[in-house]
Amino acid sequence: MTDHRINLAWSRFIPRAFFLSVTSICVAGGCWATASEPRDAGTDAAPGRVVLRRLNRFEYQNTVRDLLGVNVDFQELLPMDSSAGGFDNVGEALHVSSFLMERYLEAANISLDLAIANRPPPALIKQRYSLKQSHQVKSTTERVFQKSDDDDLVVMFSSSRWQAVSLTPFYPPDGGSYRFRISASGIQSDGKPVTYRVDAGLMLMTGKQHLVGYFDAPADESSVVEFIDSLEPRNTIRILPYALASAQEVDKIGADQYEGPGLAIDWIEVEGPLNESWPPESHRRIFGDLGQAPAPAYNQRDRVEVVSDDPPTDAERVLRDFSRRAFRRTVTDADIAPLVALVKAKLAEERSFEQAIRVGLSAVMVSPQFLFLHEEPGTLDDFALATRLSYFLWSTMPDEELLGLAEAAKLSQPETLHAQVERMLNDPKAGAFVENFVGQWLNLRDIDFTEPNHIMYPEFDDMLKASMVRETELFFAEVLKHDLSLTNFVASDFSMLNGRLAKHYGIEGVDGWEFQRMALPPDSHRGGVLTMASVLKVTANGTYTSPVARGVWILERILGTPPSPPPENVPGLVPDIRGTTTIREQLAKHREDESCAGCHVEIDPPGFALESFDVIGGWRDRYRLSGWTREAQEVILDGQKMRYYHGAKVDPADVLPDGRTFQNIDEFKQLLLADKDQLARALTTKLVTYATGAPPRSTDQPEIDAIVVSLRERNYGLRTLVHQIVRSRIFQQK
Repeated sequence: MTDHRINLAWSRFIPRAFFLSVTSICVAGGCWATASEPRDAGTDAAPGRVVLRRLNRFEYQNTVRDLLGVNVDFQELLPMDSSAGGFDNVGEALHVSSFLMERYLEAANISLDLAIANRPPPALIKQRYSLKQSHQVKSTTERVFQKSDDDDLVVMFSSSRWQAVSLTPFYPPDGGSYRFRISASGIQSDGKPVTYRVDAGLMLMTGKQHLVGYFDAPADESSVVEFIDSLEPRNTIRILPYALASAQEVDKIGADQYEGPGLAIDWIEVEGPLNESWPPESHRRIFGDLGQAPAPAYNQRDRVEVVSDDPPTDAERVLRDFSRRAFRRTVTDADIAPLVALVKAKLAEERSFEQAIRVGLSAVMVSPQFLFLHEEPGTLDDFALATRLSYFLWSTMPDEELLGLAEAAKLSQPETLHAQVERMLNDPKAGAFVENFVGQWLNLRDIDFTEPNHIMYPEFDDMLKASMVRETELFFAEVLKHDLSLTNFVASDFSMLNGRLAKHYGIEGVDGWEFQRMALPPDSHRGGVLTMASVLKVTANGTYTSPVARGVWILERILGTPPSPPPENVPGLVPDIRGTTTIREQLAKHREDESCAGCHVEIDPPGFALESFDVIGGWRDRYRLSGWTREAQEVILDGQKMRYYHGAKVDPADVLPDGRTFQNIDEFKQLLLADKDQLARALTTKLVTYATGAPPRSTDQPEIDAIVVSLRERNYGLRTLVHQIVRSRIFQQK
């Protein structure tokens, strides 16, 4: 795509050519470094520690949401961001290209099309449906649904994917937010809830769908769940019960005679698209109370456009208000003048007021003032501080309260800053901090990178995978909310569990999808992120575990002491899943190479400590084998012969480089807790990198150490750590 508006927008902000291989953006005669070559951590080759950084994909999407009031998924439109220091919001890695600028312009136009209302209000759907009306229930030849004759009740007895039921009577012509209410109960389930999954999207083989969530239907008593989801036109929802029988098993008997558990759906109510008024809030955020009139005749019928009795004055007002929020600061006449000039030029071409002002709005959304976090060298002013704080804790732009405090020059006052951090951590938008930081710190974003072998690990399923990630996020949020010690990330006496995960861990007393804080049995071998199934899965592949991969992960993520890269031309080890040799034997031979021994003495012991956990985080005493050997043992589970075998016993014992020994993961955790300061130092470094967009330099280490000392006096509280970072010189200076 080549669009002259790219040049129109950037030419007003950049006095020189916009270089295709961007290493800096020159603005008003100055230069903002954006993607320079990595520089030595202890030098000041560029002004300030943090180079100018642009918004990453997630920050951009959230910012557009809060700027315009529309939900748009840009994850496919915008290219994936590079990472540095373990995070994708580090300025050194966030490069810019002409291709990316074209995508930003496309994204801006898509967003404005959704935000600006150019048609009459869409018809409101408010209707109750029965699954009896769904195509799947009406047309299936398998006897897997029980349908009542005198009401709308439909009972689903199968968890087979092809028997998931889409709400086919509901295919809305208009996109937007829709409210769903589902009345359901579990039947014949021995008093336990029946869990079901809801997906939304285009229910075709090539259609795009997303998980709305898992919900629990209580036994023998109908309960209503309610959720709001954003749908494209012609999209709908689909329901699939979890952990029920296969379609073949139910069909053999017939749903009317089947005595196993089922999910009874009474009805589904739909309301939407949800708009409190028309034009919607997104439209009024831009134009305020400006009126509308029928569009010119060459446009489609019933189309309306924003009109103005005084276009230059209204254009300046609209652009000034929009730019203030988009640029995240007070704007000047010099900021607005080139934007107003763009609009006037279009008006001179006899474009309508709305057509003309769209050019100015697009220019704002592709300007460096919007796409980049501008910070001057030295101590940040209140606007830059508000922006850095907001993208740290919310991954989005500052709200009106933060901007108002910045305009009054009050945000940098210690008491005010502390109060704002508390307010922001208590806000639901802080969920973005939990998801984005934890997802990258612990590498949880790679949860889908491998798929466990279905023969070796038949118990793995989608609900277990979703539960894995949710446990870790909720655990971090719990530690943060109550200012618990960060040592809980190594060893804890509780976790956040639901029924699926509790079953996986061998812990009784929890059923269904809903998570709760649970005390862990002393012999569970769980507690802390090291032994969470999410971490154990992302540090393994789909077939085997590697002490090397897991050892490196612990050194990098938990201890902050990453090992040196491996020598060239040294092949990696692949554990022998046939059971001929053990991984310990292979690593012992590997360490005979002097070039490998030095690093493996540090890497291998932490990795072996986790060998008692398999590919999906289940506890094991023996390795699973893909085939039979003389030492293999047949495995019978729930009366059924498994297709894998048990091989050699797991040996998790080892010796740390300093001579301390451990026999299992429980003893290893206690050795890690012997140096709480190192754990705090490692996490502080990760949080500083994420919070500021740049890793600490060697000259920052004294302040990192001071934060650790302060934490030691406050029981290493995680919430305290966030406050300490925000009020530090590292955070408040560029």
